[in-house]
Amino acid sequence: MKKLDWDDLRFFLAVAAAGSLSAAARELGVNTTTVLRRIASLEEALQARLFERLRSGYALTQEGTRLMETLEPVDQRLTSLSRDFQAGATSLQGTVRLGASDIIASGFVAPSLGRFRAEKPDIALDVVTDPSLTGPGAAPRVLNALRDVDLALRLARPTQGDMLVRKLGDVAYGLYATPSYIERFGTVPISGDLSGHQIVGFSPDDRPLGPVWWLSRAERNARVIMRSSNAAVRLGTAMADEALAVLPCFEADRLPGLERIAGPDLVGALELWLLTRSDLAQLGHVRAVMDFLVAEVKARTPELSGR
Repeated sequence: MKKLDWDDLRFFLAVAAAGSLSAAARELGVNTTTVLRRIASLEEALQARLFERLRSGYALTQEGTRLMETLEPVDQRLTSLSRDFQAGATSLQGTVRLGASDIIASGFVAPSLGRFRAEKPDIALDVVTDPSLTGPGAAPRVLNALRDVDLALRLARPTQGDMLVRKLGDVAYGLYATPSYIERFGTVPISGDLSGHQIVGFSPDDRPLGPVWWLSRAERNARVIMRSSNAAVRLGTAMADEALAVLPCFEADRLPGLERIAGPDLVGALELWLLTRSDLAQLGHVRAVMDFLVAEVKARTPELSGR
């Protein structure tokens, strides 16, 4: 039996997190051949197949998932080792990695950056947009060797993971279209009947909460021309005069090329949650970003609630 090389586990975690050999290779600073060789070495040592090689990338097998569950606590401790030594530090300087969906990052975080920099000039924000943080899908990993963020803004309460969570507020959604689309297809009745209309649907992987649930019922009478969890994709399709789209009001209401067809009273809202680990929350610069985000949501409540 081949002896286990502990360094191979690092390559396993990289592929598991990135979902592909090439992405893992970029993160590790090696070539894909090296990654493939190290994964093969680990599989030989464990006498188990750890990944399914799919067209879309590498997915964990049952054995791979079991190994991941075993390694994850160790991975978390090692990747946070330097932070653990700093826990309780009050220094208001450094870099804070903030994970968020594309629309939250561009429509909420980015416009707030000037005010944050004025208050905390020695803290840099590194904003990470990650599909796992996009919306109401599976709970994200707040701490991972390759998708390691200090904080995350998420449009659903996480259902798993050892995290410190706080609800910041609600993000209202509405149904939007361009004037050109409305001229072609007509308006939507107050009942929300989408008969005869084209729409951009949510992904089947999105949990049926708020606007996702509403649209899943309303779309039965409509023609779904595309599905996407990505709000920017739905927005782009609506702006191209091709379809109705369900979008966050705080983003869509400010765009002159869109008209609100229905508001959150009909469409619904998603909860906005702030996630971190309790030990990270003890660090001064991380706590400063958390406090700023809480205050920013409070100040922009009318905008976020679609009023």
